[in-house]
Amino acid sequence: METSDASGGTDISWEATAWIGSDLNRLWLRTKGHALDGDVESGRLEVLYGRPVRPWWDLVAGIRQDFGHGPSRTWAAFGVQGMAPYFFEIEATGYIGASGRSALNLEAEYETLFTNRLILSWEAGATAYGKSDPERLLGSGLSTVQAGLRLRYEISRQFAPYLGFEREWSHGGTADLRARAGHGSHDSRWLAGVRLWF
Repeated sequence: METSDASGGTDISWEATAWIGSDLNRLWLRTKGHALDGDVESGRLEVLYGRPVRPWWDLVAGIRQDFGHGPSRTWAAFGVQGMAPYFFEIEATGYIGASGRSALNLEAEYETLFTNRLILSWEAGATAYGKSDPERLLGSGLSTVQAGLRLRYEISRQFAPYLGFEREWSHGGTADLRARAGHGSHDSRWLAGVRLWF
């Protein structure tokens, strides 16, 4: 859970991952999104079945539900997640929706340990869509690219406050649609939040 320096009000973002099951069969729950002054701007919830295909790598498949401004969308989801060489955490997920919609989301994270408690997390991601969805201000092709870093201090493994910076760029049709709605082609945010582990 984190808050940022949004000029239009109080911007709250969340991201969470959880799983239930065994080492061989897991039910994964993933959610992320943001709200402005208590009104959800955009969010998504994914429920995925995961099974390992090799050490540190899982195949996942399930459903994703988008909510927030604009019509809700339901997708079939499939992908892979795991630990790449040099300890990069990778998620690559494809989506198939109604009316021929398709999407691809890629995310990567890497951590630099300054001490056992002071850790810098580097994150990057990109999203692409197969066709435009003007009602949700999404264009076809490469839609957004984002990068950020978060410096956290682990008071304990379960509780770690952090400060960070994040920047998102809109591309192609998404940038055009957002411009018509009065939004810029990029967004930068200073962040403060807390990372919780149960």
